[in-house]
Amino acid sequence: MSETYRGNNGDLDPQSGLATVNDQPPAMNKATVNVLLAQMVKLSASDLHLSSSIPPSVRLSGELVRLDEFAAFEARELREMIYAMLTQRQRERFEEDLELDGSYSVPGIGRFRYNIMQQRGSVGAVFRYIPFQVPPLESLGLPPVVEKLASIPRGLVLVTGPTGSGKSTTLASILDRINSTRKAHIVTIEDPIEFLHSHKMSLVNQREVGADTKGFSNALRHVLRQDPDIILVGEMRDLETISSAITAAETGHYVLASLHTQDAPQAIDRMVDVFPSYQQQQIRVQLASTIQAIVTQQLLPVAVGGGRKVATEILVATPAVRNLIREAKTHQIYSSMQSGAQYGMCTMDNSLAQLVKSGEISLKTALTASSNPEELRRLIGGK
Repeated sequence: MSETYRGNNGDLDPQSGLATVNDQPPAMNKATVNVLLAQMVKLSASDLHLSSSIPPSVRLSGELVRLDEFAAFEARELREMIYAMLTQRQRERFEEDLELDGSYSVPGIGRFRYNIMQQRGSVGAVFRYIPFQVPPLESLGLPPVVEKLASIPRGLVLVTGPTGSGKSTTLASILDRINSTRKAHIVTIEDPIEFLHSHKMSLVNQREVGADTKGFSNALRHVLRQDPDIILVGEMRDLETISSAITAAETGHYVLASLHTQDAPQAIDRMVDVFPSYQQQQIRVQLASTIQAIVTQQLLPVAVGGGRKVATEILVATPAVRNLIREAKTHQIYSSMQSGAQYGMCTMDNSLAQLVKSGEISLKTALTASSNPEELRRLIGGK
């Protein structure tokens, strides 16, 4: 494995571990995982991508940027570097499954969620930055109605959106607000554990799939015997997990979960469609009685300067919305959201239009993010 380039005078910056340039350095240098993660945090990037035969890349304000100051990794070198950060058990799991999810900490830098994969016969990896501190809910730029979700006593709340849209951060911030304001037992089931929650007013038990439990569905089958008040499900992936989450919400628990869907009505359909046709009406009735709210979000590059801004769609379960779910009329939910501003509801196009009008994102960015560009143009005045 190659040594970190130390410059011609052999100095390392004490804060980041990166090479200091005292005179003209070589064109490229090679680094360890820790050095690359430190550079990623220094650049305020969200993800680090490692693949053989190409320099490392980071996702900066939503775009992939190549770190050309580092040399490309050879396949053998990259495998050795990634294996060096894994335990023997993790290496064995990866070699058996050819996939591995987990978390990794660098003291003084942060925690990172990673996925290691096999691609074209070599190893690749993607790391996502997770701050040590959970960001306050009010700092996320979400509508005020989201803050009210922390005071819900029971039911099901979903946070949805594409990968990299900040779902985990939103869920962690809601959970942190609950932890700070309520005396409750919180159980989280995650793959892997992302934000670390300390015990505040609540007691928090965090379980990681693969390390603390064999799977989401397995953990949910037993969670009701653990006297929980709030249950966080990192991701609802299959029929058994969705069924168990709905049952937990039905029995008086507050269940928070994430789902990979593009809008609120699609989230309802996704949960119903995983069940056999003979069960779907029963699931609609259960969902109609348990769902409290669905938050859908996207992170979009700002119009000027770096950074990203969140665009949010909010569905609140009013009696009218519950009735539409029960009667399988989810295609009409969008109309209820358009007319439900007094309940805190907002469509994604409405959120995008407000961001364009305020100059926070460009029209081009908004049109790309919209599922109904014509409606968006109407909302912003026909521009």
